[in-house]
Amino acid sequence: MNSVARRVSSLFGTSGFTTEPFKIGHHQMQQLQQCRGIRVRVINGNLEMALGVMQRKMQGSGIERMIKQEQRFHIKNSEKRVLAQKNLERRLRSEDYAKKLKAILLKKVSLLILLEYHRGL
Repeated sequence: MNSVARRVSSLFGTSGFTTEPFKIGHHQMQQLQQCRGIRVRVINGNLEMALGVMQRKMQGSGIERMIKQEQRFHIKNSEKRVLAQKNLERRLRSEDYAKKLKAILLKKVSLLILLEYHRGL
């Protein structure tokens, strides 16, 4: 977790983090986070809790994926093959779920249309 925090602080500098409370709305806060990084409030000096909140926000916003994608060292070909296989499996699983969801929604919509047609008669 500390390595992630160090990488984020090196990417965004110290301006991305604050200890002061927010005086703005939730939607405005999300827009601010997108343009200026992630801000975490440290309550009563509890740094561990703030780091946990920061990690959840990073995972939700995709910053963690962006940091992991930035490679600084050589990746062996065997590791590249494993990563490519995992990405392929993830993509196929996602496509399969999308097909299943589409089939379920089509059934539901066609059933609703059929019910409306019978009510009209």
